[in-house]
Amino acid sequence: MSIIETIIPLYELNRTRTLGLLDKVLAEPNPREVLAWQPGPGRAHIGWQLTHISVVEEMFASERLAPHKANAFPDLTARFKFGTTADQNVPSPEELRRLLDESRTHLLATLREAGDARLGEIPPALAERKLTVRDVLHILGWHEPHHQGQAHITFNLYKNRS
Repeated sequence: MSIIETIIPLYELNRTRTLGLLDKVLAEPNPREVLAWQPGPGRAHIGWQLTHISVVEEMFASERLAPHKANAFPDLTARFKFGTTADQNVPSPEELRRLLDESRTHLLATLREAGDARLGEIPPALAERKLTVRDVLHILGWHEPHHQGQAHITFNLYKNRS
């Protein structure tokens, strides 16, 4: 079994947890309010965290690992990539689920196309940071749980706000 095929079940576990959190938000009386609630001015809300997971996967699926592929969410990428500040224009729960599904499909297709033969390669888009495709696999294995955890604590803060 290839290294990429070995790591995909980890990504699937991570996604199960992320979608489980989205399901818990949807069970709340006002899920749109929960998705947009910020623990402080300018701080990321759950909607930002979940969209960020999607746009980062999309960036790796296209411009970072496969520049011949177009980014499917360029407008959202500009609003939700690293370094952006959360606004109140939060995607709907249905849109969040669609983004998570589509970005994952695109990412897995790109990783499978790359295969293990490219693990040691440093793609041009990552040359400045000296990141190999193998490094990308590790980063992606950390990225979603990191932001899912931030979304989870934001949800807990929302439920326990005074």
